[in-house]
Amino acid sequence: MAVPPNTDAAFLREVDEELRRDQMAKAARRYGVAAVAVIVLALVGFAGWLLWQSHEQSVAADEGAALTKAYDDLNAAKPDAAQTELTTLAQSRGEGYRALALMSQGDALLQKKDLRGAAAKFGAVASDTSIGQPFRDLALVRQTTAEFDTVKPEIVVARLRGIAVKGNPWFGSAGELVAISYLRMGRRDLAGTLYGQIAQNPDMPETIRQRAVQMAGILGVDAVSGAKEQKSQ
Repeated sequence: MAVPPNTDAAFLREVDEELRRDQMAKAARRYGVAAVAVIVLALVGFAGWLLWQSHEQSVAADEGAALTKAYDDLNAAKPDAAQTELTTLAQSRGEGYRALALMSQGDALLQKKDLRGAAAKFGAVASDTSIGQPFRDLALVRQTTAEFDTVKPEIVVARLRGIAVKGNPWFGSAGELVAISYLRMGRRDLAGTLYGQIAQNPDMPETIRQRAVQMAGILGVDAVSGAKEQKSQ
């Protein structure tokens, strides 16, 4: 005689499968909405980023044109017009245009013999940590040049000693200021050594090297033979 199927077990399996399908459907409805919301937010954020990028590129293009016009005005002896453009650019969020505008303002003030005003412009660049270090070093050299006759030699040395080293792009300019300051401090030995290093640097502009060779010779440092050895290598 045939054994009847276990209907209770079959029924329970069907009920269990139905419950699983119902739970999965609920989970899909619940988390599906959340997933869609995340995707929508991500797309909105990406679109916003694209719009921001487009805006920044447009602003950069406008600022580049404004800087070019300011330089054209300076070359055309229209300082007032150039100053208006540079003043606006000095507030730019772009560190490159801001630095160039401030440096140009400082140069214009130097031409007017306004050393204090020029030093302030250069100092603003030198202290701006968002600007690249080589540009900040240049600004510090320019600031110190503008203030050179009004600050103590110890201050000049403290400011520029880290820049007046071989390998720094502003070694020559900073080195001359530091060497002169050493002389003002009565440290002829340090001045002579530094002039010798400048004179023997093959990458130094020729005018700076010639001055360094002369000063090194006056201070008893033979920079000529060292410079010849550098050239022959």
